[in-house]
Amino acid sequence: MAEAFPGHRRLLAAPAGIAGLVGHVGSVDAVVDTPGLVPLTPALHRPDIAVDLHGRGPESQTLLMDCRPARLVSFAHLQLPATAGAPHWRADEHEVWRWCRMLSESGIPANPRRLDIQTPLRPAPNQVRGATVVHPGAASPARRWPPDRWAAMARAEMASGRKVVITGNRAEAQLAGRVATMAGLSSDGVLAGRTDLLGPAAVVAASARVVSGDTGMAHLATALGTASVVLFGPVSPAHWGPPPERPWHRALWAGRTGDPHGQQVDPGLLELSVDDVLDALAGLPNRPHPAGTAPARTLPDGAIPGEPMPGAPMRGFPGTLAG
Repeated sequence: MAEAFPGHRRLLAAPAGIAGLVGHVGSVDAVVDTPGLVPLTPALHRPDIAVDLHGRGPESQTLLMDCRPARLVSFAHLQLPATAGAPHWRADEHEVWRWCRMLSESGIPANPRRLDIQTPLRPAPNQVRGATVVHPGAASPARRWPPDRWAAMARAEMASGRKVVITGNRAEAQLAGRVATMAGLSSDGVLAGRTDLLGPAAVVAASARVVSGDTGMAHLATALGTASVVLFGPVSPAHWGPPPERPWHRALWAGRTGDPHGQQVDPGLLELSVDDVLDALAGLPNRPHPAGTAPARTLPDGAIPGEPMPGAPMRGFPGTLAG
C-alpha cells in the first residue's frame, strides 16, 4: 500500500497498542485507535481509498462504507451490492495469500513472499541474545499447549546448554511464571508483561530460535528471519503457518482441525509431544540471515492514537480497518 500510494496519508484504524510495531514497519503514517468493529472517528470520513483488512464482512465493509470513501477495496459480499465485482473470498487459502490476492485483483500489486521486516533498533535484554524464546500463551485455550510440556521442553533446552527466556503479554505473565517455575528457570528469564509490542520484536530478532503456538510470536519469527518451531492445533499451518519454502521454520501439526476459539485444549494439539518439539528443534538450521530490508520508520512526531495527525488532510489517505 505504501508503494502503491506514496503520496497518500496512510492511516490504520486498529487498537493503539500496535502503534509501535506498525510504525517500525513503516507501512502507515499513524494508527488511529479503533477497538474492534465500531464506527470510525469522523476524522477518517471521506477518504480517497478505504481498504478492509478485517475479514469477509459484511460488518467491516458497512463501517467503511459509512465513511463514504471514494473507493472501497474489499472482498465481495452478497448482502452488499456495492461490493459486487470485488474479489471473492476463498475459505481454503493462506491468510497472507488471501489479502495479497485481494489487493492484486483490485489493481494494487502485492507480493505474498515479501514478509521480512527490519530488525528493531531497540536493544534486547542481554539474556536474550542467542537464547531459545519460549512463548506458551495464545489468545484462546484451544491453542495453548499444556504448561508442563512447555516446562519440560524448556528444561531440555537448558540441559543442552542453551539459554531460555519465556515471553508473553501482561495477561500471560502468570502462565509464563508458572512455566518458568516448573522448568527451574529464574525470574530473570521471564519477560512476559515487561515489554510493549515492539519489545517482543527486538527479543525475537536477538534470539537464536523461537518456540510458540499458532500466535503472533510465530509471525514475528517469520518476519525477522529467526528460526522457529510452531505448534498448530485446531487450524492447519496451510492457513496460518510460516512459508514452507523456508526450512528454518518448522510447523508441527497432527492433521486434525477443530474450533480455534474453543475453551479446552484442542485434541490435535495434545497429540504433539515434548519429543516432537525437541526433535524439530534439533533439526533446525542456523539462523539464515538478518531480518529483512524493509526501511524502518517511526510514527511522526505529534501522532496521537485516536486522533488525526497534525495537518492530516480529510482526503488523500486510505482508511484501513484491521482486526
